[in-house]
Amino acid sequence: MLVRRDEFRASKIMATRVQNTENIEILFNTETEEVLGDGQVVTGVRVSNNKTKETQDIPATGFFVAIGHKPNTDIFKDFIDMDETGYIKNVPGRALTNVEGVFVCGDAADHVYRQAVTAAGTGCMAALDAERYLAAKDSSFEVSTSNYN
Repeated sequence: MLVRRDEFRASKIMATRVQNTENIEILFNTETEEVLGDGQVVTGVRVSNNKTKETQDIPATGFFVAIGHKPNTDIFKDFIDMDETGYIKNVPGRALTNVEGVFVCGDAADHVYRQAVTAAGTGCMAALDAERYLAAKDSSFEVSTSNYN
């Protein structure tokens, strides 16, 4: 586990669980430089210590990103309404934004739960809102309901 700071920002109980798990190695002050692989399969990750600037390659067969509590939405700040902390504002109960045809879901809009399951749920909402938007724009628009093979 790579931690960018010199300590956890997670809840004490979660930090303790990770620290007490034998098969998890924790590298503090460490950031990802590059995910290594052959274009098809992950083979490792190149990391650097942000204090010493030392780099190392760590063998890995997968890579999961979970970074911080601030949404990475700055690129949209001039176009989409956001709250003071950078979360994209949506119509309550919908995935609609202030920009027609632009929808929001997941951690970009969720400042309360920030969980994969809620991101999946709001992703579904965004897909349905987008489908309705497209159908209203073009009466010939149909969503395929065939099985995906």
